[in-house]
Amino acid sequence: MQAKADTLAALRRGDLAGARELRLPGGLAEFPREIFGLADTLEVLDLGPGSLTDLPADLGRLARLRVLFGSGNRFARLPPALGDCAALSQIGCRGSGIAEVPAESLPPRLRWLTLTDNRIAALPRAIGERPLLRKLMLSGNRLAALPESLAGAPDLELLRIAANRLDTLPGWIAALPALAWLACAGNPCEPASAAGSATRVPWSAIETGALLGEGASGRVHAALWRRDDDRDGAGRAVALKLFKGAMTSDGLPEREMTACLTAGAHPHLSGGLGRVVGHPEGLEGLLMPLLPAGWRALAGPPSLASCSRDIYAPGLALAPAVGLRLARAAVAGTAHLHAGGLIHGDIYAHNLLWDGTSGDAVLSDFGAASVLPAGAAGEALQRIETRALGILLDEILDRCRPAPPAVAELRALAQACRQPDPAGRPRAAELLGALDRAMSQAEPDAEPDTAAGR
Repeated sequence: MQAKADTLAALRRGDLAGARELRLPGGLAEFPREIFGLADTLEVLDLGPGSLTDLPADLGRLARLRVLFGSGNRFARLPPALGDCAALSQIGCRGSGIAEVPAESLPPRLRWLTLTDNRIAALPRAIGERPLLRKLMLSGNRLAALPESLAGAPDLELLRIAANRLDTLPGWIAALPALAWLACAGNPCEPASAAGSATRVPWSAIETGALLGEGASGRVHAALWRRDDDRDGAGRAVALKLFKGAMTSDGLPEREMTACLTAGAHPHLSGGLGRVVGHPEGLEGLLMPLLPAGWRALAGPPSLASCSRDIYAPGLALAPAVGLRLARAAVAGTAHLHAGGLIHGDIYAHNLLWDGTSGDAVLSDFGAASVLPAGAAGEALQRIETRALGILLDEILDRCRPAPPAVAELRALAQACRQPDPAGRPRAAELLGALDRAMSQAEPDAEPDTAAGR
């Protein structure tokens, strides 16, 4: 409360004149009119969670506003005034009770729209008529259909429609020329998974240790798994993910756990060892292999500015053999998933965990994974992920010093993966074979010029 009072007091005194960003701590019941005093400079506005039910009709006065966050408020509809903000390209309104999205609420330069965990049952045709739209995040709503207009969205790269009410997945989704990241689990149209036979591990067999990390869906701890067949009683060192149970932008945490267990063991997947049962607070838990100390993500997640592209450390340079091993790990893990009837949905460098030296790596985070339909429909969805692999391969090649001996062939391969006609893209298994041929031409014992960020 004091932080909110201090920020509002500074705004009212004029202390924030010239500010480009304003992040309020939340708790607002009314939109502070003093914000309009920043109209000439304000680009990012975070209203924080509160009890706002609408935004002022003259919001378009904020002519430079690019990003607005209003998550956790009480908007029955996406405020129509947003559409009057000429520069507005990113809107985030998660968990705000939104049931209606008026066409006039969608600004002309819309690029990134997050409406996760609301009550939306239908979307206007206008959402497919925003030519700059690249990220559309709609998981956890009540959508039984999607507007056909989205079939003409030329730049749509990331689509999150998990945990809705879709009985069928529109065929045009697999034909979108730029789509690379799709989450669609938890809809009635998703085929059944075979993860029900996964090992069930009682909570009493787990000894938790240090917190290793935390994300939107849960917390990961170091842990010991003491099994009945342990001869020395020392237990197995594992990683334990305890799910928060809340809807994430990717979908339901339960679906993440199911996909991870369904995927099975593979040297280039983070994998799952068993489902934890009997937690005293009723939390869902997943046991995973514990990665060696020092392993880290190859890159950071996208920023507000980069939208759908990861952020790499400026000093990252990779020897050709190291870069190719990283790319091969991502492709091999993906090929294994596809063969097992899954798509990962989030193939990014920030989900590729590596040793920082030799290029050993695993593909992690199954939050966006989905079960594939059988036949041609499933193969079409696989080629969406081929585009993500092509983007990742290009990013890795950009950081190889010197370029790999087969760089021309590799660039052509990445281009084939990213071509606008998904039907012409290679499958992950084909891409794996091409990478193996390229790796045979690289120096086998080269070292990176500089390790990540060092």
